[in-house]
Amino acid sequence: MIGIYIHVPFCVRKCPYCDFYSIPFGDGNIAEKYTSAVKRNLRHYACNCAHADTLYFGGGTPSLLPTYLVGEIISAAKDGFGGEITEITMEVNPCTVDEEKLCRLREVGVNRLSVGVQSLSDKELSALGRLHDAEKARETILLAKKAGFDNISADLMLGVKGQTEGSLRESIDGLSALPIRHISAYMLKIEQGTPYDCDEMRSAVPDEDEVCDLYLSAVERLEKHGFFQYEISNFAESGFESRHNLKYWLCEEYIGIGPSAHSLFGGKRFAVPRSLDGFLSAEIQPTVVTDDAPCGADEFLMLRMRLTDGLDIRDFGERFGVDTAKLWEKAELYSRHGLVRLNGNVVSLTPKGCLVSNEIIAELLL
Repeated sequence: MIGIYIHVPFCVRKCPYCDFYSIPFGDGNIAEKYTSAVKRNLRHYACNCAHADTLYFGGGTPSLLPTYLVGEIISAAKDGFGGEITEITMEVNPCTVDEEKLCRLREVGVNRLSVGVQSLSDKELSALGRLHDAEKARETILLAKKAGFDNISADLMLGVKGQTEGSLRESIDGLSALPIRHISAYMLKIEQGTPYDCDEMRSAVPDEDEVCDLYLSAVERLEKHGFFQYEISNFAESGFESRHNLKYWLCEEYIGIGPSAHSLFGGKRFAVPRSLDGFLSAEIQPTVVTDDAPCGADEFLMLRMRLTDGLDIRDFGERFGVDTAKLWEKAELYSRHGLVRLNGNVVSLTPKGCLVSNEIIAELLL
């Protein structure tokens, strides 16, 4: 079973910290053209006889798409990939949906929402350039539940200008009081070329030590509310982990459709250029191979270490035919410093280890 990712490159207004590919949303005509391109690409990849069980609308702001077009894409995906797509996720900006639209999204088959809340502090939302306030975010989640969504995720941003452990705690407590099953807690990263990429903003956001404290505080607070960490930035009630996103970390196959979308399929990683015009004008989306031998030992270790289930060292050695003696030795050293856990053959990062995951993984790979 593979995953299907649909990149919807439309936004009302681009957030100043965002580096994902998106353009301003125009009239319905561009949405029609985009949907036609998505459907013909779905038909193309369906010829490879793969079966899918997850479908994810990301962006951009996928909830800007007219609901009937969302339904057309879902139908095309089910027709082409076996009809057993049981997790269908859409990213939602609170400012782009109302009760009627949420009900219609549920009717056409969307059964999981990822709501871009980011914070329940109006001051922090303003600093992020978001178009919604905290009350609108709460209202969206409650309306989604009323519309029949039982699998709702919320994004939470760490390291926002003006954020403190107290304000973060209030956001987590507020989200936990809502009918949410999953929370993605991302540390703000200032991306090159974005409006945030300036000395003024770098000096305004919490420094590295403060962000570390915010992260550890968030992990502890989320667990108290029943959101257990299963990946560096992801927390869920039992059974509500994102099945689609787990494919990325488990090196399972997925097909990405749309400008800037990435795929792992047919033994290769490939990406679509960041151009809506190029995507619309091509009969089949253009792609560039980024890795012709993916999921080797290094990548497998790196991805598994992102998960709290961790890496089975013995299985790793047998799978790739490598001597794991040095890996054991390094894992034991990090364990003594409280950065990893050792449980039988399995090594996994602790919350403190997650903060320096890149360094630990790089050392384990040597």
